[in-house]
Amino acid sequence: MFKEFGALRIVECWASDVPDGKVTDFRMAVKAEENEEVVFSWIEYPSKEVRDAANQKMMSDPRMKEFGESMPFDGKRMIYGGFESIIDE
Repeated sequence: MFKEFGALRIVECWASDVPDGKVTDFRMAVKAEENEEVVFSWIEYPSKEVRDAANQKMMSDPRMKEFGESMPFDGKRMIYGGFESIIDE
């Protein structure tokens, strides 16, 4: 659905070299349990306006409810936000 509503790119990555930290780390940030792995992902949109419109369309799309019911993870522990590029080479 993301690309259908304007996303340029979707990237999802399994943790492969994520060390335990002393103060914080990826596992602590999401309260990962011993049998869980951390996934880092992002979705790239051409603009904030396209992203905002896509989010509205997805939230009203009935497929999103089905998607939410079948997620293989605890969505309450997901961290998300919008970012602007500092460097893009």
